[in-house]
Amino acid sequence: MGNEKNYNRRTEKDYGFWRILFYRAFVSIVVWSVTKFMYNLKIVGRENVPKSSRVIYAGNHVSYLDPPIVSLAVRKCVAYMAKQELFQEGTDKLLRFLVHSLGAFAVNREKPELATFKTIKSVFNTTWSLGIFPQGRIIHEPEISNIHKGFVMFAKKFEADIVPVGIKGFDGYAKKLFEKHLTVTIGKPISYKLPEDEIIKEWARQICEYTGLENKIETTVNV
Repeated sequence: MGNEKNYNRRTEKDYGFWRILFYRAFVSIVVWSVTKFMYNLKIVGRENVPKSSRVIYAGNHVSYLDPPIVSLAVRKCVAYMAKQELFQEGTDKLLRFLVHSLGAFAVNREKPELATFKTIKSVFNTTWSLGIFPQGRIIHEPEISNIHKGFVMFAKKFEADIVPVGIKGFDGYAKKLFEKHLTVTIGKPISYKLPEDEIIKEWARQICEYTGLENKIETTVNV
């Protein structure tokens, strides 16, 4: 796939008509079918989705299904921050293709770069929203802890409210029809104008309310 830096800088042109068309078709046909018939997906709280696209959708992270499930739930085109390893050789080719084709961009979690901020600015200059998983990685522990502060920093810098998205019920990938049951709850928007600690606490409170996870917040300075 070439140099990973090709994937941490995206411009407005990368979120144009053809990518929107592919994105909406993939989510409405493939993701809807899989989640409906294999995961019995239930979506709650669509009335909380803001009309503006200048929003950060922030969910708990339980599987590789989370990004398309969140997009299906909010009915928006969402560009997700993804770990740079997903764009490198060694990653499953189909996963790598989808991550790139659906508008995600690479982030070095150990050393965030200026390109990340430029890409987020480009996203918000289009009709797309931003997607972040504040836990930073897939976590199966029954609690919310060690939340990364980057999503709050981006919210304040780009004046974008945060919408919590709780994913409940994941206990493994489905192998047959109607095997699993997932519930996605879209929470009430959190204003970027609130103090940083209040934003983090409110995000965790809502996520725990929607998922049943235990609230044990320990914030870090990592993005």
